Amino acid sequence: MSIDAASRTSRGPVRRAERALAPDLARGAMLLIIALANVAGVVFAGQPGFDATPEGVERGLNLLLFELVHARGYPVFAVMFGYGLVQLARRQDASGATPKQVRSVLMHRNLWLVVFGFAHAALLNYGDFLGAYGIIGIVMTLVLLRRGDKFHRIAPAIWAVAAVQVLVIGAIVVSGIIGGSGGSAPLPAIHIESLAAPGYLESMLDRLGEWPTHTLTVLPFILIAWLGMWAARGRVLEEPARHRTLLRWTAVLGLGVAIAGGLPAALVSAGWLHVNESAAGLMLTLHGASGMFAGPGYVAVFGLIAMRITRPGPVAGALSALGRRSLSGYLFQSVAWLILLAPFTLALGHRFGSPTVTGLITAVAVWLVTVLIARLLDKREQAGPAEMVLRGLTYGPRRKGRVIDAPARR
Repeated sequence: MSIDAASRTSRGPVRRAERALAPDLARGAMLLIIALANVAGVVFAGQPGFDATPEGVERGLNLLLFELVHARGYPVFAVMFGYGLVQLARRQDASGATPKQVRSVLMHRNLWLVVFGFAHAALLNYGDFLGAYGIIGIVMTLVLLRRGDKFHRIAPAIWAVAAVQVLVIGAIVVSGIIGGSGGSAPLPAIHIESLAAPGYLESMLDRLGEWPTHTLTVLPFILIAWLGMWAARGRVLEEPARHRTLLRWTAVLGLGVAIAGGLPAALVSAGWLHVNESAAGLMLTLHGASGMFAGPGYVAVFGLIAMRITRPGPVAGALSALGRRSLSGYLFQSVAWLILLAPFTLALGHRFGSPTVTGLITAVAVWLVTVLIARLLDKREQAGPAEMVLRGLTYGPRRKGRVIDAPARR
C-alpha cells in the first residue's frame, strides 16, 4: 500500500516549501525541556536528577521539574519521530520511488541513527536516545509503515488502555495518601556511574556499559512513535485547522494526565509530602507512566499555536530554525554538559551556590545559544552539521551540501 502524497518532490532532503511549521516549532521549543532534564541528571548524577534535600526556591524548582520536565520531554520527540517517518516515506512515494526504494532510504537512515547513538553514548552522554530511535525506526519501517488505516487505529486504542492503567495506579496512590502512609522516604533515583566518574576515560568505559541497558528501556517508546505515525497519516500537523478539535482535546487530556499523574512525586521531591518507601516507588511509577501523555499533549499545543501563525515572527522563526536542526542542537547540548558540568571539567553545577539553580540557568543559556546558532544557519540557508552528515549518509554523496529547510506551508 502506498502512502498518500500531496505533491511531487525529489527523493532527497525536504525542501523549504514542503515543511509544516508545527513539527519544527515543537522540536525547537522542546529542546529546552530536554536541556533542563539532562542538566539535572548530570549535576546530581542520577535518573531522574534532583536534589533530595531541597531548601527554599529549590523546592519549587523540584516541583516544576517533576511536573513539566522529567519523563515529559522525550515523549514529544518520540511522537515527532513517528510523524517524521511517515512524512519521509510520503515524499519518497511522491517522487515515484518504489516501495523497495522507500524502505531502503528509511532503513539506511535508521541504521545510521543507531551508529550515531552508539558514538554519542560512547563519547558524550549515556542517556542517548538516537540509537533506540534508530531501532524503533527499523521495526516501524519493516512492520508498521505499509499497514492500512484500520490497523493504525490500534495505536490510539492502546493509548486509551494506557490511560485506564494510569488512572488505576493514580487511584492506588491517592488512596495511600488519604490513608496516611507516613514515613520520610525520598523518591528512588538510579545513580549513574558515568556522570560521577572522576575522569573522561572512566566515564567513557561506564557509558559503554550503561548505553545498552538504557537503550532497552527506551524501546517501548515505539508505542508513542506509533501514535505519531497514526497522526501523520491524517496530516494532523500539516492541516491543524481541520483537526482543531482533536488537537484541543489531546492538549487538555494529554497534559492534564501528565500533570495530575506527576503531582504526587512532585510534592515528595519538593519535601511537601512525606511517604514511606513503597509509596514513593509507586509515585515514581505513576510519574513515569503519566509522562508519556505529555508527548502528544505538548505536540498538540504547538499544533494549535502554529495554526494561529500566518507568518513566523522572530521567536517562532528562531525556534523553528532550531527544530529543523534538532539533531545538531541535541548533540551540541551533550558537548556543553561534558565541558561545563562534568566532575573532571569545569563542574559549574557545584561551584556557585545551589546546584539546582546553577544547573537550570546553564541549561537555559546553552539552549539559547543553540537557538541563536540555528537562526544564523537559517539565514545562510545551511543545514545543521549533524543533519548534513546524516543526510549525506542516507541519500549518498551526490546529495550532500546545502539544504534549504525553512517552513512555508502549514
